[in-house]
Amino acid sequence: MKKFKKYKIGITGHDGVLGSHLLKYIERFGVSKFNGDIRKKNDIKKWLENNNFSFIFHLAAVVSTKHSLENKQHTKNVNFQGTKNLVDQINISYKRKIWLFYSSTSHVYNFSQKKLSESDLVKPISFYGKTKLLGERYIIKNCKNINYCIGRIFSFTSKNQNKNFLIPGLINKIKNNKKIVLNNINHYRDFLTLEDVCNVIKILFIKKKIGIFNICSGKKIKLINIVEGLNFFNKKIIIKKQNKLTTLVGSNYKIKKLGWKVPSGNYISYLQKVFLN
Repeated sequence: MKKFKKYKIGITGHDGVLGSHLLKYIERFGVSKFNGDIRKKNDIKKWLENNNFSFIFHLAAVVSTKHSLENKQHTKNVNFQGTKNLVDQINISYKRKIWLFYSSTSHVYNFSQKKLSESDLVKPISFYGKTKLLGERYIIKNCKNINYCIGRIFSFTSKNQNKNFLIPGLINKIKNNKKIVLNNINHYRDFLTLEDVCNVIKILFIKKKIGIFNICSGKKIKLINIVEGLNFFNKKIIIKKQNKLTTLVGSNYKIKKLGWKVPSGNYISYLQKVFLN
């Protein structure tokens, strides 16, 4: 019979933008990467029973709001049903509490002029947000053998994101000398770097925190300012449609209490360094 190494840490979604970055930190402890289909209960069952997890990072998800809207059933199957499958199987396979980090999103909130705290009303602004909120609620309701840590991650960007995301899509158009036509960017959002997001998750992991935590800068940046800051060829930008201005900015009071420090520096300068050098 094949013998399996009994890992203490497991991760789903390890090949995603966030997962691959976080993996660089946690793999030093010995990590089992879930390589099955999160929608298949038997794949999850084998993974859990072949290991002896004390900690699981659940990052597997459909994260593009555009893709989520165009493929609703697939998104729900991955984001909610996949989470349900994992939670149910943890409760079956393990007879003790394990720590589960669940990557959620700021999209579970409604737009607001004030900074949003974890206790504020949730009213998802996208279908993606709806599926992640369903996952949150299922975890909280069914945490028999789970100490849950839910991270509501606000905006971040990376060179490895696909072109459906605003900034990578914009850079692609600029570098390929394509016409820059944008819709609906009259909004304020809260941005962190990918490194900052991972640093917060590391703190939550080290301290084994339980509950819901915003992962955010607490600062608002207007999207059009980002676009203008990255238009290094000074190409003409055509804005065809502008909806009513919206704001989505989080309160980071809880993570600051844990010792996390708000990053200094200008976010647009950071993006210029990452994308334009």
